[in-house]
Amino acid sequence: MILQALVRHYENLERQGKVSREGWCAAKVSYGIALSPEGAIIGILPLKQEETRGKKTVLIPAVRMVPEMVTRSSGVSANFLCDNAKYLLGIDAAGMNPRILDCFQAAKERHLALLEGVDGEAARAVRLFFENWNPMEAASCGAVKENWEEITDGGNLVFCVGGAYAQDDPLIREAWDRKRQERNESAQGICLVTGKRTEIARIHRVIKGVPGAQSSGAALVSFNAPAFESYGKEQSYNAPVGQYAQFAYTTALNDLLSHGEDTFLTGDSMITFWAEDGEEAYQDIFSLSADPGLDNQETLRKVFDKLKKQEPVEVEGIILKPDQRFYILALAPNAARLSVRFFYEDSFGKILENLSRHYERMRIVKPAWEEREYLGIRALLYETINPKSKDKTPVPNMASMTLQAILSGSRYPASLFTDTLIRIRAEQGKITWGRAAIIKAYLIQNMGWKEGEGYMGLNEESTERAYVLGRLFAVLEGIQMDANPEIKATIRDRYFNAACAAPASVFPVLIKLKNSHMKKLERDRGGLKIYYEKQLGQIMEKLTEFPRRLSLEEQGKFDLGYYHQMQKRYEKREADK
Repeated sequence: MILQALVRHYENLERQGKVSREGWCAAKVSYGIALSPEGAIIGILPLKQEETRGKKTVLIPAVRMVPEMVTRSSGVSANFLCDNAKYLLGIDAAGMNPRILDCFQAAKERHLALLEGVDGEAARAVRLFFENWNPMEAASCGAVKENWEEITDGGNLVFCVGGAYAQDDPLIREAWDRKRQERNESAQGICLVTGKRTEIARIHRVIKGVPGAQSSGAALVSFNAPAFESYGKEQSYNAPVGQYAQFAYTTALNDLLSHGEDTFLTGDSMITFWAEDGEEAYQDIFSLSADPGLDNQETLRKVFDKLKKQEPVEVEGIILKPDQRFYILALAPNAARLSVRFFYEDSFGKILENLSRHYERMRIVKPAWEEREYLGIRALLYETINPKSKDKTPVPNMASMTLQAILSGSRYPASLFTDTLIRIRAEQGKITWGRAAIIKAYLIQNMGWKEGEGYMGLNEESTERAYVLGRLFAVLEGIQMDANPEIKATIRDRYFNAACAAPASVFPVLIKLKNSHMKKLERDRGGLKIYYEKQLGQIMEKLTEFPRRLSLEEQGKFDLGYYHQMQKRYEKREADK
């Protein structure tokens, strides 16, 4: 299903001229080797381009369309017309060794075989270069010597003849396509993707752009040990995918991952997404909806408002179709391979509807300084991380499961709730609005907390025992803070975790402490004492006893009660000011 969706996406992109056709690929090229008609090196052409990244300007390789490159893991295997200095020149920054000479020899044999009988100045110049070039005498070539460090930095090189790239020469392109189409009849089979009988790919091209995987790329489909072989079928013959399908899905996936606006990172998973018809407007709106920034909150609100009113959503002159099929793929690094965290497919309208419902469940009163209306998925997961830790990555499985639950409208993973509670405990009761929103959304979606839908702000009518206890703790802390304005550590720092888990062992102690604080308020601020006595009376009449233990679900309600009561206190302070 994943490969079929990617092949269809490739065909859409290919019709629009956005990706290379079969047998060709886009490669990053750093330098060009300028050849004379006689095959001699007459110069090294820098092809890197300037790009602004933040406040810096850096040089990045240019992207050129070149013959399809081989997949290299070990051993010697040469590309055609585009490769590094080891293969095209037989030199390396680390010095000469037998393997470097083997690399050049492999490139020489491949180029001479592919260009045999091909007419034209470019083909003749490349042939003469490989026939006459001696890697052992490379240092005596002025152009190579002057650019030695640059061309041996590992970047790709191409040949230039007469001011044009060799791979763009019509006769060379025709020869490459003709040679590539020569099939090996012994590797025929039924392709699992297209259902057609065709040549089966033995090795699939690597996928680049997934952080944590090898920099040279990692395989999505790969078998390299006898334990993975069935009926003696080695390599990828164990999962027969045709050459065309292999090229198409790898090209489409590499294209998706090369565009930062079509991806975002969640935990250790790279999330990429696309619409069935290839329209980029769907990708733009999904990226905005799943990971909104501070500057596009208003745009997202307008999109959700139109969805509620069943009005069409228009982006850059394109009216989005709710029934458009939309795909989300989560890939995680796994050594030289990629693992699929999840693959989700649904109509675009349904996905946006599920995202909208998630944000509705997350709605909660916020601090006055908070400008965001929607807490994106990455920001939501950040609430489960220790802000002081060097590694700001959330738990990988939890992160991907949370995203999948939001997209499908299903239950949130329990680990999202427990990790949020653990983070609150670790910080002695520090409940941010994001953590409170997670708790509220989880209780509504997973625990069927019907009353929770009205808990955006303080619910003074609630008789939920745990919620009321959280409110009571907040009021007791408020009394202490008003009685001792200069205090640096409150009862939250010492008693919050115990009060949340085992109220009966803590609240009697807090009530006694409250009495001494009230005496001080009576002496210094009598009006405030009366205010707190009324507030305590309203809360205490909702309690019959202090329970010995609170379940995890009740602890979440305790945290919400505390958060809501504290936000009410801050609102009053702002009003007083």
